[in-house]
Amino acid sequence: MTDRECGLRTGTEAIPSGGPDRAARARRDFLVFWISGAVDGLGTHASSLFLPLILLSAGGPPALAGAVASVSLVGHLVASPFAGVLADRADRRTLMVRSALVASCAMGSVFAAVACGRISAPHILLAALVERVASALYAAAGQGMIRRIVPPGRYATAVSRLQARDEGVQIAGPSLGGALFQLARWLPVLADALSFLCVAALTRALRTDGAPTGPARTTRFTDDLREGLRFVRHEPFLRFVALWSSGVNGVVGVLYFAAVLAAQERGAGGAATGLILTVSGLCGLAGALAAPWAVRRLGPALIVVSGSWLMVPAAAGLGLVTSTWAYGLLLGSVSFTAPAAGVVLRARVVLLTPDRLQGRVSTVLGTASRAVAALAPVTAGLLASAAGGRTVAFGSAGALAVLAVYCTLRGDRTQGAAAPRGAAG
Repeated sequence: MTDRECGLRTGTEAIPSGGPDRAARARRDFLVFWISGAVDGLGTHASSLFLPLILLSAGGPPALAGAVASVSLVGHLVASPFAGVLADRADRRTLMVRSALVASCAMGSVFAAVACGRISAPHILLAALVERVASALYAAAGQGMIRRIVPPGRYATAVSRLQARDEGVQIAGPSLGGALFQLARWLPVLADALSFLCVAALTRALRTDGAPTGPARTTRFTDDLREGLRFVRHEPFLRFVALWSSGVNGVVGVLYFAAVLAAQERGAGGAATGLILTVSGLCGLAGALAAPWAVRRLGPALIVVSGSWLMVPAAAGLGLVTSTWAYGLLLGSVSFTAPAAGVVLRARVVLLTPDRLQGRVSTVLGTASRAVAALAPVTAGLLASAAGGRTVAFGSAGALAVLAVYCTLRGDRTQGAAAPRGAAG
């Protein structure tokens, strides 16, 4: 599959002129944008794991505690497509600021309830839902801001740094939350509320214009929503990204949970399970950081195709090993490869999507991927119970092989080398 076939040329697009002042503003705004996302991620990951524990510590049943996590996940999934429409209609920077403030109020109310000893399950469920919806709005608007802040020739590097940031906070956030929870159970929630205030202030400091381009939107909300879906469906490259990303995220999610279940079956303690996940997380961080270097050396299309194939033997190897370190390294090799390929695809999506559709396209792709990944835990559990962990690993390797074949043989369908229709809009 050639670079042209996959729509992944190496990035010779001209950087818009504007002189050193514009370049300096772009660097400064990207740094602010990166920091605000890091603060947001740290606060969210520090608190999300501990909201169910707060309910349990107050005497709530385990079912309610689990409902908090489910409500958060489902709320984000359902809200994301609608958030994409709003992000393409509104001033994105203003929407990000207001979303962060709403999320801060939601988490601040939980902090006040815990600190005062007035914990209520309906209140926590509602606050978690509000925070997730606000976060979906923030993420959709933020995706649209990337194209405004970063010159086209720097998309791959920028996306790599954003991906590395997200991988990093997924590692550091739960540890921070655990340390705070040991000190006081309300501290992770307070940290989350304060982090959203910090995010609002940082986003407000962005100098890049977030106002929508073109004339004011006069179409119906549902028409705008359908337009985003049609754009993804009609563009071969975007269909390719949707299928590849959803498939890989789902299989990798199954492998993660299967590795945890296998470690528990062997009698490995929490430390061994934590080691597996930590090694995998660090490899994912390394893969995101290495993506720009790999693009320059190998070319984008080769990264996606070779990465798709390299994950296959690593997944199969999980069915043959028993050592904790071997599990961690094999799962880590998958975690290293997937983000690098994902960076390449996401950077190209930003380039090929018109500014007026950035929010909708990003949420359509993200919702499809997260919906499949949400099924990973139950799928891993059912397969492990019915057929054993080795079968899960081999089955996952087979699914990855199918995706690799699709990536290799159907590349001629991803005609994204030139910008799609309307990309200049």
